[in-house]
Amino acid sequence: MPQIGPYKLANQVALAPMAGVTDLPFRRLCAQMGAGLVVSEMISSNPRLRDSRKTTWRSVHDAEVEPRSVQIAGSEPAELAAAARYNVAQGAQIIVSNMGCPAKNVCKKAAGSALLADEPLVKNILTAVVAAVTVPVTLKIRTGAAPDARNGVTIARIAEDAGVAALAVHGRTRACKFEGQAEYDTIAAIVAATDFPVYANGDIDSPARAAQVLAQTGAAGVMVGRAAQGRPWLCGQIAAHLAGEPVVPVPADEQLAILRRHLQAVHDFYGEFMGVRIARKHVGWYLQDQPDYRARRTAFNGLQTPAEQLQQIDLLFNTDFNKELAA
Repeated sequence: MPQIGPYKLANQVALAPMAGVTDLPFRRLCAQMGAGLVVSEMISSNPRLRDSRKTTWRSVHDAEVEPRSVQIAGSEPAELAAAARYNVAQGAQIIVSNMGCPAKNVCKKAAGSALLADEPLVKNILTAVVAAVTVPVTLKIRTGAAPDARNGVTIARIAEDAGVAALAVHGRTRACKFEGQAEYDTIAAIVAATDFPVYANGDIDSPARAAQVLAQTGAAGVMVGRAAQGRPWLCGQIAAHLAGEPVVPVPADEQLAILRRHLQAVHDFYGEFMGVRIARKHVGWYLQDQPDYRARRTAFNGLQTPAEQLQQIDLLFNTDFNKELAA
């Protein structure tokens, strides 16, 4: 099984950090359902933002499933080093440096995957962050800034030389965003060029695909992102398949029970006002495979209290939804 510093992980499957998705309630649920590693949402290294509501929510580390893996983002080596120390003091057991986010609002600040175009800065950041803390530091990247500027192998070697303990690679460039096919050949080249654990990320949406990606890349593990939205059981199913165990389907009644538990955790964590609003997007992902998806999502989005949301879940997952809505 993959090992990051002193932490030997339970299996080969990690949940990818996704801003606005992998909050504490979702991470805990995915871990309970079999993810071997979960990672926090991106936390800015800017100390002026530490008291903001968003950063405060993202910085609750004491309720995490161990090992507590916390992702930080920024572009200034000293500021990122200070952010790493701060989050370790708050309970982080692994620090993740984000150089993989392709979002425009992150890259315009020369952070996230924008950093891949500046190899000396990457080296300076990683050297500073590794030196700042005693816990393992890992790195999340893409394969380069653009298809004609793929430097994932070089970045990986820089990271390993700086003392980074593990690497996750999304198999697309910054410019590709989420379009096209993931570059598993590039990930394989990175695995071949380094000795630390590498997680393959990108388009891993089923147990069979995960096994195929591991065979093609030689990676130590897989990292599951968007496919887990509305399917917190997916990481566990993939882990079972990779371990040679049967993949147990999640029947509709059990999915409903999981969603209820998720909703309650969201309400408890964020409070009534924000909890109701944040629950809407998560329920939308659970509903995405239902018939009349848009009508069901619109109906749920009109609900205004936690009690209403919990009461209406059964109706939204009922095959006679339209009949009951019209009654």
